[in-house]
Amino acid sequence: MPRSQFVDFKAVKAAITMEQVLEHYNLLHQFKRSGDNLSGPCPIHKGHNATQFRVSISKNIWNCFSECKHGGNTLDFIAKMENVRIHAAALKAIEWFRLDPESMSADAEQDEDRHEEPSKAKEPVSKPAAKAVAGPQPLAPNKPLKFRLDKLEREHPYLLGRGLTLETIVDFAAGFCAKGMMADHIAIPIHNPEGHVVAYAGRFPGEPPDGTPKYKLPQGFRKSLELYNLDRAIKEPRETPLVIVEGFFDCMKLHQFGMKKVVALMGNSLSAAQEELIRKHTTAHSRIIVMLDEDEAGRAGREDVAVRLAQFSYVRIHVFDEEGMQPETMSAEEVQSLLKEAP
Repeated sequence: MPRSQFVDFKAVKAAITMEQVLEHYNLLHQFKRSGDNLSGPCPIHKGHNATQFRVSISKNIWNCFSECKHGGNTLDFIAKMENVRIHAAALKAIEWFRLDPESMSADAEQDEDRHEEPSKAKEPVSKPAAKAVAGPQPLAPNKPLKFRLDKLEREHPYLLGRGLTLETIVDFAAGFCAKGMMADHIAIPIHNPEGHVVAYAGRFPGEPPDGTPKYKLPQGFRKSLELYNLDRAIKEPRETPLVIVEGFFDCMKLHQFGMKKVVALMGNSLSAAQEELIRKHTTAHSRIIVMLDEDEAGRAGREDVAVRLAQFSYVRIHVFDEEGMQPETMSAEEVQSLLKEAP
């Protein structure tokens, strides 16, 4: 798309959401959802305070209440992140989210949401008016990888220290990666529903240094489009309840203890794409157990997840007895007891 072309900012902004933009930057997992809001550290000035950056999902705007003291819409955010002008930010959004350039172009008439390159300000444009954009456009699927990480250390102390057996570690193909894209991290393959590996998540083995996140995901991978372990969970009997947890290790541990129809959100919020995946593989007679962490973020997340999934399946929320508990901390006996009393 030529840089001299006019861009209808209103159409571009209507086509993307802040959740999609944060996911593009692999940042959504750092944010906690509470009702209509997302909160987390500011990605723009690389902050660490978990409440300094807020996103209103319904209004599709953001604000940094710390160093930036600034807010705006999706394109303002991209412009800040990329250190470019709004026009360039719009072009990047069109490319990243595969929007229709023809629909995003407009005639020469400008308003507050329509901009052009200054050097081309007086050039006529013979493009038709922009078509209306109904809403957020679907993201392109994650492409299967053409490689596999090999020579992973399966019996790494970190994995064994989390209570995983060697059989489980091998079953989930996890292991410590000494070099390469996930160097010095525990590499965890993520599959799409068809069973193809679409990404590797990297978990720092232990508490990471200040400023280093616990997890890292490859550039361009959108975890909001996948449910961890769904490819195997959908092979379990239809009458078995589907268990939804937050993290990779929650999923591995429950699977190890016999709860094999389990998937992980890879966070505490349910994306629209993940909701559609669950809808596709369940019926009105299916049973779902939402088992998120017993903390503020987990409680907020599970209420949202339960309300949304209850529209098409029977849903039950599992509440832990103590603050801070999570599926990974359950004993084998507790998991077996839960399986027996499952609705």
